[in-house]
Amino acid sequence: MSRSPLLWFPMQLRKALQAGLQSLLERQVPSAQLAAELLLMHVLKQDRGFVHTHPELELPPEAADRYFRLIAERSTGKPTQYITGHQEFWGLDFEVTPQVLIPRPETEHAVEAVLELARREGLDENRRLKIVDVGTGSGCIALALASEFPRAVVFATDISRSALVVASRNAVRLGMPERVKFLECDLLTRFLDGDFTFDFVVSNPPYVARDELHQLQREVRDFEPQLAWGGLERGDEIYRRLFPQALQVLKPGGHVVVEIGYTMRDAVISLLGSPWIEVDVRADLRGIPRVVSARKNPQPTG
Repeated sequence: MSRSPLLWFPMQLRKALQAGLQSLLERQVPSAQLAAELLLMHVLKQDRGFVHTHPELELPPEAADRYFRLIAERSTGKPTQYITGHQEFWGLDFEVTPQVLIPRPETEHAVEAVLELARREGLDENRRLKIVDVGTGSGCIALALASEFPRAVVFATDISRSALVVASRNAVRLGMPERVKFLECDLLTRFLDGDFTFDFVVSNPPYVARDELHQLQREVRDFEPQLAWGGLERGDEIYRRLFPQALQVLKPGGHVVVEIGYTMRDAVISLLGSPWIEVDVRADLRGIPRVVSARKNPQPTG
């Protein structure tokens, strides 16, 4: 990579930020302003307040060189989170690598749904709930719920061993190494032959169909693990397998909570039959259906 002419002389933070932003805009990088700021914060090991309150501060040449190398890397489409190795979720700082899906703000609605359903059932934070997060990835849902329910027994499953390594590291760095039990398995198969039952089954499963691939940003399509986001024939395959398994491992009256794609509301609801009651759909802040929840009928169905 050629060295930018800008790097041959000292630069103020403001000038570096402007140059980084311009470079990202020229490459049509989404959320360019945010990316330029986060990468500069990462290089400086400072927060946003520092960057914007010290615009005249001189950026050392070696820091400037690193910053513009990261800008060039982001310009290829590589997500900012994979460059910095971090993403905030539920107020917690998660390590992210290309082995896991990047936690997204809309997935917090799944956590909110579990909290709301627990309150509705009179299950407070001191109750010893049993929760399983299916397809845990970075561990963001499982660890967010563990932080909210300190007495809960939380399991997290994933088919990817490398993802579980990242999730386990997050449990340690967030001070919850014993709070979540991580298991390598396909969906809920490790629990189907046992007597262990759950209050909640929660999941953000892969749901992107092959005919939707062209709609994905290159950041997702080219950099995030396809195993985590989809590329499925139909898009609803995981729900078709997950719901019967959830029915088997949930206690009577227990809940399943899943994130869905923005076009999948009706398809997912149609997969929930008579064993499920109180089906509910929660929208995100843009009004897009984002989470479907349902309760296992506490009364046996004929």
